[in-house]
Amino acid sequence: MTLSFATPDDTTRSAHLLTDSALSDWLAEQPEEVQAWVEAHSFTAAIGQALLLPGGTDALLGYGNETTRARGRFHIAAAAAKLPKGTYRLISDLPSDALQTEALGWLLATYRFDRYKDQSPMAARLVAPEGIDATRTEAIAGGEALTRTLINTPASDMGPPDLEQAARDLAETHGAAITVITGDDLLAQNFPMIHTVGRAADRAPRLIDMTWGDTGPKLTLVGKGVCFDTGGLNLKPGASMGLMKKDMGGSAAVLGLAHMIMATGLPVQLRVLIPAVENSVSGNAFRPQDILTSRKGLTVEINNTDAEGRLVLADALALADEDAPDLIISMATLTGAARVAVGPDLAPYYTDETPLSAALEEAATTTADPVWRMPFHAPYESMIEPGIADLDNAPKGGFAGSITAALFLRRFVDSAPYIHFDIYGWQPSSAPARPKGGVGQGTRALLDALPKMLKL
Repeated sequence: MTLSFATPDDTTRSAHLLTDSALSDWLAEQPEEVQAWVEAHSFTAAIGQALLLPGGTDALLGYGNETTRARGRFHIAAAAAKLPKGTYRLISDLPSDALQTEALGWLLATYRFDRYKDQSPMAARLVAPEGIDATRTEAIAGGEALTRTLINTPASDMGPPDLEQAARDLAETHGAAITVITGDDLLAQNFPMIHTVGRAADRAPRLIDMTWGDTGPKLTLVGKGVCFDTGGLNLKPGASMGLMKKDMGGSAAVLGLAHMIMATGLPVQLRVLIPAVENSVSGNAFRPQDILTSRKGLTVEINNTDAEGRLVLADALALADEDAPDLIISMATLTGAARVAVGPDLAPYYTDETPLSAALEEAATTTADPVWRMPFHAPYESMIEPGIADLDNAPKGGFAGSITAALFLRRFVDSAPYIHFDIYGWQPSSAPARPKGGVGQGTRALLDALPKMLKL
């Protein structure tokens, strides 16, 4: 789905953005009939309020105050959704960063997932405000729309072959190269854990490898592509399986970020690795207490087949590390423990590199894409060492589940700075610019931070 700004015409209306403190001064300069109209409609400039003025050529949008804005984001989108059909030019004195974010929010509010049922389009469209980079904003919106659509699509239409096709389509759009290793070829080319996790499914497991750009620092993105997760032989209960179409949210996020990077022409050598599998149940499914040998040579005891994401990521991370890139970033819907720790709205991430974290935290604030740094806590390393093998994929006790998963993944990266995101990838209830369903997390902040991270 393309999310783009509108072209102005003779019918374009002006939408005046007002804080609650600025409303009275604005009204004082208006004719009495406008003042009476605003009062009659109880417009107080609260966040989410919208009002079309008499004559129909102007509208008011509420922007609240600092206290109310601190409790959410994409505030203009909340009001824009209530405007009547038409194109609008925003009139505001917002600084450029805030204006860019709010314009993006308006675009994101126009997203609809309509593959299976027609959805009413948002009535109000925005003309690109002066002072923003409209092309960049549309590229970011396009990446987010791709992420949302991939997550929202059920596993019946988003299995490993379909995820591969989505990557191929993206590669074709941007002139990227792509190779895919499928089925038993994974064993022949030493990706044993990807093969083991996916071998029980009717649709073969695969490793998707996309590359773009031939100059600049090397950036490798690794995304968990578990297209559906039954839990394997450690079968999930029905309530826990209900959202498992989103277990490929990490792959959807890195594909969305890759689109943003390529569409904005970031001068990097980009590589995207996606282990795409289904964790299914059949006679050849892997079992609890199996011991697997990874691509890196580390052995892994399987103590829960429902902790499969770290297994497929481990082989992909080992491949990424062999190339010694300047930065490796993994994104995965990896643990429920991360949701318990920070809830659905924050994207927790791990890194040992404080300068990378500083750049990311700054970018998260300016892009309204909240993240939260978590610790690679070395004293917990013993929790992932079972004794009988090098690593345990599911430590007993249930403590620090997100941290131990991150520590597991870190064992497969030696040559490059590393950032790992344990995202949720799902908006549990509708919010401004974020309808219920699949959602990108951390990608806008990463796009903004990458120039500092890679010293571009």
